[in-house]
Amino acid sequence: MKSNLTLIGMPGAGKSTIGIILAKFLSLGFIDTDVLIQISQQKSLQQIIDESDYLTLRKIEEKEILKLNIENHVIATGGSAAYSEKAMTHLLNISKVIFLKVDYELIKKRLHNFKTRGIAKAKNQTFRDLYNERQILYNKYAEIIIDCNKLDQEEIADIISTKFLQKNIGISPLKKTTGPP
Repeated sequence: MKSNLTLIGMPGAGKSTIGIILAKFLSLGFIDTDVLIQISQQKSLQQIIDESDYLTLRKIEEKEILKLNIENHVIATGGSAAYSEKAMTHLLNISKVIFLKVDYELIKKRLHNFKTRGIAKAKNQTFRDLYNERQILYNKYAEIIIDCNKLDQEEIADIISTKFLQKNIGISPLKKTTGPP
């Protein structure tokens, strides 16, 4: 039985924040692969892109994901993790993969720092094109899709932990809390 959950989706979908809430609800550990990259490289994601390119960031991201050998964690991935078939296959082997689906307009509204956030995309690629390209990949790898457009972060975490984990996924929380303090 898989003991990890992986959250995939666009930058601004709430993977890190929802991941932390979900980990707390289920008494699981939490890992953010963007943070793993920044620690291993001693640079921000944007610095990596600026000093080399977006493809380098994607390769580093793949390498960090392939190193994951953990149990009982919520994993928040970078938005570009879905570009790596190797990384996604590894995540599917060690976890249930959940796509946090958010409409383009809402993502665009949430992202105020698009140019400095460290988003792995080609220089001439529009955000709309990036969004459309990634939706195909997220849908390809997702075992569960959560429509996050009309829900707040706690509601999303609660849906995942209550409706899916206990009934469908088979992961039993060690201790379920009623929510944040």
